[in-house]
Amino acid sequence: VQLQASGGGLVQPGGSLRLSCAASGTLVTTNGVAWYRQAPGAQREWVATLAAGGANGYADSVAGRFAVSRDNAANTVYLQMDSLKVEDTGVYYCSLVRRSVRYWGQGTQVTVSS
Repeated sequence: VQLQASGGGLVQPGGSLRLSCAASGTLVTTNGVAWYRQAPGAQREWVATLAAGGANGYADSVAGRFAVSRDNAANTVYLQMDSLKVEDTGVYYCSLVRRSVRYWGQGTQVTVSS
């Protein structure tokens, strides 16, 4: 199983970014995919999940601003991030669990700064 995260960058407060997580070796329709982030000097924290069945969940800090979706044909999960804040800065990782093993993508840097 491999996960390839991309789409990070530098954006001003209030701006938007869309992160992608392309999976190989398994299907995103049979394994839920979660997004995590890690700010400098902080622990990694959960951001959002898109379950295999399509249900989603969000951390309180991003609810109403972030949205997860997927493209089944591309076997890719997306994280649309709107109304970005400085505190959203960090490295974003996608992750899934398959057969009790958690897999991580390599991370993509998101910097929100004026």
